[in-house]
Amino acid sequence: MTLFQAIVLGIVQGITEFLPVSSSGHLALTQFFLGVPEDRVFFLTVMLHIGTLFSVLVVYWTDLINILIAFFQMCADVIKGKGLGLEKEYHRLAFLIIVGTIPTGIMGLLFRDIFSNIYTSQRVIGIALIITGTLLWTSERSQKFMSNKKELPEMTWKNAVAVGIFQGFAITPGMSRSGATISGALFQGINKHTATRYSFLLSFPIIALATMLEVIEAIEVGTGDIGLSMLMVGIITSFLAGVFAIRTLIRMIAQGKLYYFSFYTWALGSGSLILSFL
Repeated sequence: MTLFQAIVLGIVQGITEFLPVSSSGHLALTQFFLGVPEDRVFFLTVMLHIGTLFSVLVVYWTDLINILIAFFQMCADVIKGKGLGLEKEYHRLAFLIIVGTIPTGIMGLLFRDIFSNIYTSQRVIGIALIITGTLLWTSERSQKFMSNKKELPEMTWKNAVAVGIFQGFAITPGMSRSGATISGALFQGINKHTATRYSFLLSFPIIALATMLEVIEAIEVGTGDIGLSMLMVGIITSFLAGVFAIRTLIRMIAQGKLYYFSFYTWALGSGSLILSFL
């Protein structure tokens, strides 16, 4: 494996982890076109998630720190019999993130082995990309027919569970995590700003937990021919690309351009399906 391939994979991971176009699908397709065997790149692709994890940390630093503080305050308040204090912004965010993470975690544990076996299936990736594009198109269009859009104080635990289930679907290779969660929130009438913010904050514990589990597995499998310098270049590249992708998506959603990604995922998905039959 070359340094160029590591940089390309880092850029692809960083951008596609947060833009609603599916990182798993793009990494699988990129590995295929670069001619890199999966067993030689597995360790690197796992470590690239560390870079994207720091992307969320940097962009949403203030929110994440306040959520962590609120979590410990909630625990102390519950022990004292004061309740959860969900009328406070960060208490509610902490609660909704915990609730939304539960269904995702359950789905990941139950179906992880099944979907890992179809990670390189171009046909599955193609179908999932087309579904992602359809979700993006219909969810943004559905907001035009909703008169009252929910802010954070109006979000309930049921909304969080639903978004968490949508996030669980993203274990499918070719299904975008950010696309699924943002679409799931928009379908429930949550406004674009809140949907985007909640989607990225909800991604942090899932990416962190998944990376921890995958790092252990990757170490057992072996690092292949991945050197330290190549590894660091890949992680830094994915971090910078991730920051760019998050800020780009926030701006595009605010401008009502989420559906733009539908055309891309439809085209890529259709191309992947055609190639799978050749």
